[in-house]
Amino acid sequence: MPKVYTINEISLILGEAVKEVLKLNIGNEVKLSPTIQKIGSVALRPDISSFLDFYGDYNGLICLNFSKDAALELCRLHFTTMGFAEEDLPKDPFSDEVINFIGEMTNQIAGNFRKKMEEKFGLSAKNPQPKALQINHTIQMFIESALKSTQCRKLSFSTPAHNSFYAELSLEKTEFILMEEVLAEEKKEESVDDLLSKFF
Repeated sequence: MPKVYTINEISLILGEAVKEVLKLNIGNEVKLSPTIQKIGSVALRPDISSFLDFYGDYNGLICLNFSKDAALELCRLHFTTMGFAEEDLPKDPFSDEVINFIGEMTNQIAGNFRKKMEEKFGLSAKNPQPKALQINHTIQMFIESALKSTQCRKLSFSTPAHNSFYAELSLEKTEFILMEEVLAEEKKEESVDDLLSKFF
């Protein structure tokens, strides 16, 4: 039987994309919680959020939500890896430098996520330029699909200084059935038979 991948496995792909992009940009690891939460909908949440929708062979929405401390810490680590002196690092979590940094990280995360999806499933999608902004109140977000046919998950991360941030993923209700694994297994079995036929 072919293996079926659900939003849970897709969430882990997103989690790896987040970890890889941030490690590259801040020179340090962020920690991903081993627990994936099932949620009713995705949302932009205080203090700083970014979002993007993607469409194509699969459709969905990603929201990244940062506490102000997490956003400032990550941005300062990024500038430190670029050689900025302490006095030149941003101090205001709502400054343009921090907001722009979160937007750029979201853009890179989206690219990494889409690349991983294409490598794994042979499926492609596009997304517009992500938006990053200061948030004072929770704002629910929905993809262009009937609400009952969407599914949502939440991933929890912590920075090197243990500040929290989150990735929320919404997908249209779908399963990814990877036939390539079945075909590869069949090919493997055939090659064994071919080998045995040479001796018996």
